Amino acid sequence: MAKLSKLAETLIGSEIVKLGNAISERVRNGEQIYNYTIGDFNPAIFPIPSELENQIVQAYRENQTNYPPGDGVYELREAVSSFIKDWEGLDYNVNEIQIAAGGRPLIYTIFRTLVDAGDKVIYAAPSWNNNHYTNLINAEHCIIDCVAENDFMPTPADIQPHLKGAVLLCLCTPQNPTGTTLDKNSLEEICDLVLAENASRGDGEKKLYIMFDQMYWTLTFGDTKHYNPVSLRPEMKNYTIFVDGISKAFSATGVRVGWSMGPAEVINKMKSLLSHLGAWAPMAEQKALAKFLVDKDNIENYFIGFKAQIELRLNKIYNGIITLKQKGFNVDAIAPQAAIYLTIKIDLVGKKTEDGSILEKQSDVTDYLLSKAKLAIVPFSAFGGDANSPWYRVSVGVVKLEDIETVFDLLENSLNRLS
Repeated sequence: MAKLSKLAETLIGSEIVKLGNAISERVRNGEQIYNYTIGDFNPAIFPIPSELENQIVQAYRENQTNYPPGDGVYELREAVSSFIKDWEGLDYNVNEIQIAAGGRPLIYTIFRTLVDAGDKVIYAAPSWNNNHYTNLINAEHCIIDCVAENDFMPTPADIQPHLKGAVLLCLCTPQNPTGTTLDKNSLEEICDLVLAENASRGDGEKKLYIMFDQMYWTLTFGDTKHYNPVSLRPEMKNYTIFVDGISKAFSATGVRVGWSMGPAEVINKMKSLLSHLGAWAPMAEQKALAKFLVDKDNIENYFIGFKAQIELRLNKIYNGIITLKQKGFNVDAIAPQAAIYLTIKIDLVGKKTEDGSILEKQSDVTDYLLSKAKLAIVPFSAFGGDANSPWYRVSVGVVKLEDIETVFDLLENSLNRLS
């Protein structure tokens, strides 16, 4: 095989894609698999808001199919500014907002704008794709191994020792894969640490920025509240770049409209980079969203039903796991807080199957669940966690309510068959 670039030769593929290939093979062979690995929505269960759909269709009928401006159409940036002001109390001008085709190109562009090869990037494990983006930049990985006792979120005490020399701190709340959140006090302390670190740096030194991924911020449940750095510490506006969009807020993962807010000088450089990538959200979708985002009543009505259906699924699966725990099985779960994810524990390493084989490692447990319980879930090792971690992500965006009882019958039966 021909020699390729160093990046291509060292690129690590998506562990979720690998698992997805194994699932697809089983489905092709006629198996019924309950695939809860996908951080997505089944549009038949969770369609996008009808008003947004109508606006998109109308925009195409009006031939809105040319290139959009590099930073996004002006009226959409105005609408985003209004939306975040109304719902989060954040003040950002249009020149501090960048539109792109979802969160991924924005995250990559933030890395490229702020991080050089060899620079230190701090991120939690488990967390979504920070390990891969750090690898793409050839930056220094500074990994915080998070624990169940802290809901798998990084604490100020975890972060503090690593701040010297770091240029980027990646925070995601509500977090993918855990569905857990940073509380107000923790985020305030983290902001204070960042502000103190930046105050200690000289004029010629790079500053430390927070990439604040809040793609799931609208999806909080119960008493859980979402907080952001800039609302808690206004001085953090100079050092925070948000990642946000409609993918999860409006079940619109395939519509591909995301945005960043941040200091104008950073956003301007991101615009230049994105103009070379061509990672724009389509013109029609931008025009449609510009009209939809200012329709506060329709958005409020949509959130009520949408969030209730997600919370119902999270609670049903959580209660099912806790019932199994009460029956003596070595399983557990963290109570639902936010997003479309539930963190569950299935600790079966060392157990013997009916054919006499031993589940020697966590990957054996994952395979056993897929083979015997017909349940596909993602181990935290796919998000940078330890390969031996017994914790998993369950995604409820594709869960049919009528399937949940069957899934738990299969799961309990498969657990009973172990010794």
